[in-house]
Amino acid sequence: MPASVPPEERRQRASAAFCLSFLSLVFSVTAFSSSYWCEGMRKVAKPFCKGQSKGDQCIGFNSPDGNNSSAVQYIWETGDDKFIDRKFHAGIWYSCEEIINEVGEKCRSFISLTPDADRGVLWLSIVAELLYIILLLTGVILMSAEMCYYSAVINGLKINAFSAVVTVLAGLLGMVAHMMYTTVFQMTVNLGPEDWRPHTWDYGWSYCLAWASFACCMAAAVTTINKYTKTILEFKHKREMLERSLKIKYKFPDHTAPDKVCNVYVNSSHNRREDPAHAIKGLHHLATISVL
Repeated sequence: MPASVPPEERRQRASAAFCLSFLSLVFSVTAFSSSYWCEGMRKVAKPFCKGQSKGDQCIGFNSPDGNNSSAVQYIWETGDDKFIDRKFHAGIWYSCEEIINEVGEKCRSFISLTPDADRGVLWLSIVAELLYIILLLTGVILMSAEMCYYSAVINGLKINAFSAVVTVLAGLLGMVAHMMYTTVFQMTVNLGPEDWRPHTWDYGWSYCLAWASFACCMAAAVTTINKYTKTILEFKHKREMLERSLKIKYKFPDHTAPDKVCNVYVNSSHNRREDPAHAIKGLHHLATISVL
């Protein structure tokens, strides 16, 4: 039979679920608003040096035929030394790349870079991410309310069940949103504009943060469901022990009398805002009243 869970342990589980859910919310908001889901390099042709500027960042081309497109094309294709790697990073909302020979970055909307066939999937990913954040926020609010109503175990148990459902739904939405964005980005790499396609790329810290948010969300859901299940099992165990002790000590002519006593006990403990799993006091008095 399950052992009685101390109130301190249940309080620790509630605090752990709240902390995990809050951490998941912070991670998801940070990742959603950043543009470092993917990072990499773009190989672009070096520009021609202007004026007296020289160096590795530009091509010196002094020729009377300098405006000839075929000559320019020949110089650009002479080897890798005529190309330069330009860093870029992209997120859900926009993609940025560094500017050659200047300080700063040039950014453009990632939605405009996505192929038309995959733009609807990207919008679904954005909507799923927003719903994921909203459900996480709802779960955090419910878990904080559960901690405030901790003295009323019945009310806390109801809030606990609802927060568990909300957190599980949030985790499923987050997983779907991350996977959809991954698919859209890979399609954009293959079918996106020529002036954007990366030469090499990999997932960035925002992408890792988004999946860390999903992991924390599922850990919070498991902790909440575990706490709810253990509390329910504890209620059933205490009820069985109470019914057994009443049947042995008092010769009830009515077989449903112990159930009635348990119901009176649970209802009274609910109204008194006490812990019905541990404050089993006055049971003999309750049983005597029921018998009378």
